[in-house]
Amino acid sequence: YFLEYGGAFENQQRAMQHLYIVVPLSLFIILGLMYMMFGQIRYVLLIFLNLPFALTGGIFLLWLRGLYLSVSASIGFVALFGVAVLNGIVLVEHLNQMRQQGLSVREAVLQGSTDRLRPVLMTALVASLGFIPMAFNVGPGSEVQRPLATVVIGGLITATFLTLFVLPTIYDWIEKHERVPGMVDELDDITST
Repeated sequence: YFLEYGGAFENQQRAMQHLYIVVPLSLFIILGLMYMMFGQIRYVLLIFLNLPFALTGGIFLLWLRGLYLSVSASIGFVALFGVAVLNGIVLVEHLNQMRQQGLSVREAVLQGSTDRLRPVLMTALVASLGFIPMAFNVGPGSEVQRPLATVVIGGLITATFLTLFVLPTIYDWIEKHERVPGMVDELDDITST
């Protein structure tokens, strides 16, 4: 005799197995594309710091609402990672452009963070507000929609906080420890006066 699960449980197990392949592959592709864009692994890793914060926020809100990590929640994490990485790219790319225009690290971080506050907040706010009806749906299909929306909303809250406050601080620290040709830093400011 043997016991075999079937039906919805079997479909869920199969979907989770596919996600174990698709999610790491997606992250690897994103990593490769960002490396081609920036040409330096340190900016890629800096942006990838958003992902643990996004993951933490998504899991915390799932737990707070009493929902389980399901296939739809896992798909929500994929969408969440995309938005979190996008917000990081928007900020880091702008900071790099400001450095190339001659601003010091500190000036670029302060001005660049202020410049990109609205775009990052708008992206997170629009995505979060768009998922609120799904997060509180009680009708047919809500068992699929609620975990997905909850993950995206919770993760965007923490990832946006990281993008706006922690990421610029770490960028400042990284840039002060590595001189990049063609970019101005505080030492150049001192020697030119």
